[in-house]
Amino acid sequence: MNKSLGFIGLGVMGYPMAGHLSKDGHSVNVYNRTKEKSQKWLKHFSGRLCTSPAELAEDSEIIILCVGKDSDILELINSDQGIKESIKDYSIIIDHSTTSAELPIEINKQLKSKNITFLDAPVSGGQAGAEAGQLSVMVGGDKKSFNQIEDIIKSYSKFTKYMGPSGSGPVSYTHLRAHETEADLVCRLLLE
Repeated sequence: MNKSLGFIGLGVMGYPMAGHLSKDGHSVNVYNRTKEKSQKWLKHFSGRLCTSPAELAEDSEIIILCVGKDSDILELINSDQGIKESIKDYSIIIDHSTTSAELPIEINKQLKSKNITFLDAPVSGGQAGAEAGQLSVMVGGDKKSFNQIEDIIKSYSKFTKYMGPSGSGPVSYTHLRAHETEADLVCRLLLE
């Protein structure tokens, strides 16, 4: 049985990523700061529009974030209508944003009392990769939670790799951007 998914951030990357999840038969709740983007998404894909991150969290077992930066993530989680207000115990948050390595460690500490896992999972491949469902995803965080969500993120990726504990995803992504092409990274990770 498919878990109910929430997807926050329908920009150039998130819009097609959430679309792949919908096409693969997942129940997808969507939220975007600009309601028009969510409404446009719903004209092309099956899902439910939520009016706040808190509403999305009420009806989602796995929440996927694809927004801009650390401050965006903190606001989505901690604001008055944020995810933290209504997220269910034992939920998993997957963050595809490009953030600092410290952020996922901080958020995991905040959410630990509710047994919620935050996985840092930056993506490589750009808009074309998102549209084609051919992203590379480097995941840091709890290994057991990674195993639970790996098939979900395969909806929009050609390659996923568990990189280690919380904070490992952004460190790997930064290394990729500084030293390797995406093909080099995939080849190296396959050999590890």
